[in-house]
Amino acid sequence: MSTDQSYYVPDQSKWPIVGSVGMFLMLGGLAAVMVNSAESDPTTTAWVVFTLGTLTMIYMITGWLRDVINESHAGLYDAQMDRSFRQGMGWFIFSEVAFFMALFGALFYVRFFAVPWLGGEGAKGSANMLWEGFEAQWPLINMPDPSQFRTPEYVFGPWGLALVNTALLVTSSITLTFSHHALKKDHRKPAILWLAATIALAVIFLGCQAYEYYEAYAHLNLTLESGIFGSMFFLMTGFHGIHVILGTIILAVLLGRLLKGHFTGEKHFGYEAGAWYWHFVDVVWIALFVVVYVL
Repeated sequence: MSTDQSYYVPDQSKWPIVGSVGMFLMLGGLAAVMVNSAESDPTTTAWVVFTLGTLTMIYMITGWLRDVINESHAGLYDAQMDRSFRQGMGWFIFSEVAFFMALFGALFYVRFFAVPWLGGEGAKGSANMLWEGFEAQWPLINMPDPSQFRTPEYVFGPWGLALVNTALLVTSSITLTFSHHALKKDHRKPAILWLAATIALAVIFLGCQAYEYYEAYAHLNLTLESGIFGSMFFLMTGFHGIHVILGTIILAVLLGRLLKGHFTGEKHFGYEAGAWYWHFVDVVWIALFVVVYVL
């Protein structure tokens, strides 16, 4: 017969309600910013609400992770809790995969259905009905109505900065793997050094992407208003950049825990979860590089 020690039941926690309030304030403030900006109304209050929500979310994440770490160090978790954590992280990454698959699906639909239809292809072709002389091509550089859409002068090729970024992220996954293997052997110093190298590569990647965005806006006239290609380019690479920022923060926290003596070769799921997330970010970028830059 099972006892009350066979299944860990956590203490009551305030963090779910704190996180709900923070998310409500953050998303509500952001929505208010967009609505007020579109209507040329003041956005100061909306930004204040968004900032409060962001700070609340940071407080919630920091406090909740602190409690989980303390409970783990207190020896409260067993094999059942380990499985629960692994299943939870697995479902979280699955949800992220679904999110990016939706973006890839939207790009596929636009490129292989909507744009050809506008060019007159197929039974739904509408050539000359909306824009006379419109020619379907991808990337969609020649805008059908230049008075409504900015025409980009150039789009990024795959063999420049995008290739450098790909090399950076692939290399970061390799260095992270070296760090993980060192940790599993309880070789703490190599694990720390390889993880620090991974973080450095991540920061360089973000710097390169920021420079690419600057070039796009300042010199190429490639912006969010540059038709469907500009929208999809910044939407997909931008969301990926946000995930890289989050992943870098996770890796930095793991580095801090390694420096404090956390984790052992046998018990380090927190480290593994961060590694899973980073490898996911790397795989998504490879897919983006092929679909957005190469094809």
